[in-house]
Amino acid sequence: MTRLSDLSARLAGLEAESLRRTRRRLDSPQGVCVTIDGRECVSFCSNDYLGLAAHPGIVRAVTEGAQRHGTGAGASHLLTGHSDAHEALEQALARFSGFPAALLFSTGYMANLGVATALLGRGDAVFGDRLNHACLNDGALLSRATFHRHPHGDLAALERQLAGSQARVRMIMVDGVFSMDGDIAPLPALLELAARFDAWLLVDDAHGFGVLGEGRGCLAHFGIDPAEVLDRVIYMGTLSKAAGVFGAFVAAAPEVIDTLVQSARTYVFTTALPPMIACGLQESLRLIEQEPQRREHLAALVRRWQDGVRGLRSGRALPSSTAIQPWVVGGSAEAVALSARLAEVGLLVPAIRPPTVPTGSARLRVSLSAAHTLQQVDRLCEALHDIEARHG
Repeated sequence: MTRLSDLSARLAGLEAESLRRTRRRLDSPQGVCVTIDGRECVSFCSNDYLGLAAHPGIVRAVTEGAQRHGTGAGASHLLTGHSDAHEALEQALARFSGFPAALLFSTGYMANLGVATALLGRGDAVFGDRLNHACLNDGALLSRATFHRHPHGDLAALERQLAGSQARVRMIMVDGVFSMDGDIAPLPALLELAARFDAWLLVDDAHGFGVLGEGRGCLAHFGIDPAEVLDRVIYMGTLSKAAGVFGAFVAAAPEVIDTLVQSARTYVFTTALPPMIACGLQESLRLIEQEPQRREHLAALVRRWQDGVRGLRSGRALPSSTAIQPWVVGGSAEAVALSARLAEVGLLVPAIRPPTVPTGSARLRVSLSAAHTLQQVDRLCEALHDIEARHG
């Protein structure tokens, strides 16, 4: 079998199992009412949780930033790519998150890989929830530390793994909000384990930053003061989801941040984020802080969705209080078919299948945004009721 025929066979196998993915073409700005492949629809696919991705104030800030700084950074941060816009944003992120220092990365994926590989190595150990995002898992593997995984939310199993480890350095990695189930990690209990077993706790708050804890994320949601846990907690927040722009940051003790500047390969060996993006993010932070009504409306949408699907038998909702509302149907083919039927009536909801989620738990992933209306959520719920009535 040739190399190309081998790839063709692999793709055909994915197609047969309803696991082959395709890209949709967005023909409009990001939002809840979009044009996809030439067709207008209401989108429940986006991570734009606060509806900021096309906010005119942020667009204006980016435009003014481009006029001042140009479009590209031109170099890595450690050469000449670190501008006053980056510096101001890092200081603003540190203040906003409650940590003494913060460091910008181009993506959350790069941030987690950078933290893991800079702080861990052979002879160390990393402990991860089985439903952690792929970037945490990849960071653990690339660090060359011994990688232990425990069942989702099983703190007793994690405790046993920590107790049995003789590693020089230990790190617990966890999603603040799990991206496919929408549940919130039990950070106080994880912090207690980290303290008891002298471990770092890396919190990937991609889906909590901007939404939970008055926008400051999962730590604030639980009332955890970063100043009191600097010897334990490393906090990562993404800026492409609720913040509506692009990039990510790590907030931690100054010693951690300086170590990342020296040793995080995904920071050292890449061109800096465009300064105009940093300008837009400063406006985004202002909106997150000064417009709490966006989070209040998002919470109302969550309640509306959960009330609307009550009584349906074609799937089951998971207990999520966040913007991520999974509708689990089981088989991949069933999830794809349900997504297609919704698309026929102008509702775009993605089917999430293995390996992103465990086998047998394929689902629709309903992502709510503060830009949705209650009526749009009602329309989605009514469509699910209608599909169940017609197709069982």
